[in-house]
Amino acid sequence: MAMLLQARRVLTPTLPRYNSKSPQTFVKLLGSTHGLHDNVTKRKLFNPNETSGKVITCNAAIIRGPRQPFLMETIRVDPPKKMEVRIKILYTSICHTDLGAWKGENEAQQAFPRILGHEAVGLVESVGEGVTDVKAGDHVIPIFNGECGHCSYCKTKTSNLCQTYRVNPFKSVMEHDGKCRFSTKDGEPIFHFLNTSTFTEYTVLDSACVVKIDPNAPLKKMTLLSCGISTGMGAAWNTANVQPGSSVAIFGLGTVGLAASEGARARGASKIIGVDTNPEKFNKARAMGMTGFVNPKDGSKPVHQRIREMTGGGVDYSIECVGDLEVLREAFLSTHDGWGKTVVVGIYPTPEMLPLHPMELFDGRSIIGTIFGDFKGKSQLPELAKACMNGVVNLDGFITHELLFEKINEAFKLLSDGKALRCLLHV
Repeated sequence: MAMLLQARRVLTPTLPRYNSKSPQTFVKLLGSTHGLHDNVTKRKLFNPNETSGKVITCNAAIIRGPRQPFLMETIRVDPPKKMEVRIKILYTSICHTDLGAWKGENEAQQAFPRILGHEAVGLVESVGEGVTDVKAGDHVIPIFNGECGHCSYCKTKTSNLCQTYRVNPFKSVMEHDGKCRFSTKDGEPIFHFLNTSTFTEYTVLDSACVVKIDPNAPLKKMTLLSCGISTGMGAAWNTANVQPGSSVAIFGLGTVGLAASEGARARGASKIIGVDTNPEKFNKARAMGMTGFVNPKDGSKPVHQRIREMTGGGVDYSIECVGDLEVLREAFLSTHDGWGKTVVVGIYPTPEMLPLHPMELFDGRSIIGTIFGDFKGKSQLPELAKACMNGVVNLDGFITHELLFEKINEAFKLLSDGKALRCLLHV
C-alpha cells in the first residue's frame, strides 16, 4: 500500500453545503463541480426536494433472456430502504463479466428480466435510513464486492470479503427484504446483478457497495475502478505483492491484464512479459509497461518453457487473466521453482478443477486466487482513486470507445469482437 500512501498528500476541496431552501442550488452546484462532464453540466440531473423518497421513472437497458438484445425500457426505481443508496449513474462501462452474464454462460446464475452492469460512476441522489457515510451529491463508485466494516471478515486484514455483501453472482434481490427495487411500468419486478446493476439511469445499492471518491477525480477514468482496473492493479499490488526488480508474466492482455501490467510497472518490476494470442495487443501493452511478449501460436515450444528461457528459470510472479485451464497450467509452470507465485484472476466455467498435481506444489511454487484485487472497497478504493489522480497509476488508454447509453448493443459487440478494452457509455 506504499504507492497508495503517496496519494494522501493530495489535498482536495469538498462539495459546498446544499441549501434545502433553494432547490435549483443543488443542480447548479453539480453543474459547476470540477470533474462533471460537459453533457452533465448542460442538463438538470435531479433535485433532491423533488425525488427523495419517491419512485423515479427512468430509462434502463433490460435483458430478458440469454443473448437477447438489450431493450431500452422505461422503468420504476423505488426509493432506498434501510442502509441503501440510490444513485444517478453518469457513466457505465462493459466488462467481460457482463458479457458472460449476457451470454448466460452459467445457467444457475440466470435471472430475467435483469439489469446488468457493474462498472460505473455517479452521484448519490438519496440515502435510506441509517446511511451516514454518503449524502446526496457525493461522487461515488458502485462496487460488486461490498464492505460492511463490521463483520469478522471486514475486520481482518487478510481478506477483502464481507460476510453479507461479498460478490455473489447468484444474488438477484436486495439484502434488506429480498425484493427488487426495479420494476416495469406494469409492476413486473426486474432483477439486480452483482450488487450493482449500472445499465440504468438510476440504481439502488446496499450502502456497503457504495464508495465515496474525491469530487475532483476524473469521472470517466473512475468508472474503471469499479472492477477491471482495481482487479488487475490489486492482483499485482496486493495479491502478488510484486517487488522492485522482480519479473512478472501476465496471461491475457485485456483490461485486467493491462491493469496488472500497470500495477507491476508502478511497483518497479524490471521485466514484464505479456502472453496473448493476438499480437495486435502488443503495441498498447508495450506502452503500458510490458517489456516482452509471447504469442502461444508462434513456435513449437510450450509457453512456460519459452518464458523460463527468457528469464533464466522462470518469473517471480505470473498473473492469469484468461479463465482457461490450459493457460492456468502454463502460467503456473512459467514461475520459478522455489518461490514462484501464480495469481488466478480469470473467471472459470463450473465445474472446473485445477490442472495441477499436488506434488507439484512441493517444488516451492504457490497459487492463489483473488477477487477485486484484494482491495477492501470502501476503505481502500478512495486511496487508489487518489493514486490515479496523483500520477502513481496511469489510466490513459484503457477507455478505447465512447458511446451513448442507447448504443449499448453496439458496445457489447465491440467487446465481444475484441475491438474494445473498455467502451464507456454516457448515461
